[in-house]
Amino acid sequence: MDLIEGVRVKQLKRIKDKRGFLMEIMRKDWPEFKEFGQVYLTCCKPQWVKAWHFHRKQTDSLVVVKGKAKIVLFDSRKDSPTHGKINEFIVSENNPVLIQVPPLVMHGFTALGKEETYIVNVPNRLYNYSNPDELREPFDSGKVPYNWGKVKGGG
Repeated sequence: MDLIEGVRVKQLKRIKDKRGFLMEIMRKDWPEFKEFGQVYLTCCKPQWVKAWHFHRKQTDSLVVVKGKAKIVLFDSRKDSPTHGKINEFIVSENNPVLIQVPPLVMHGFTALGKEETYIVNVPNRLYNYSNPDELREPFDSGKVPYNWGKVKGGG
């Protein structure tokens, strides 16, 4: 896949044994590690979309840990060599992939299938409640040339 400038994708692996498995999501010796801000879990219900949002300074590092998701990125950076490009990823707990989203790249996701999807994010910056580094655009505003299909919207 021809990636948006600055996007990184890393196939993750599960280390299994008879008790279950362990999966590393982020290590500071990986080239994807920037700095630590926080770790959080977000959930998306089936037939809903969480899009679009982006950050001025923050880099997100997303991993699906339960369920299956379609994660979509749009390069809104006017000075980028990949301006206007869209990347679409189908990822799941059985296909663990780290998707790293640089600042100003719009992104969103929807759960695929009949169960909720859980996504862990390891952003490089701490969320600032009084001055959030988060900008939103409605999923169906038309400003992003992408059609999510039959879904319910949300930012």
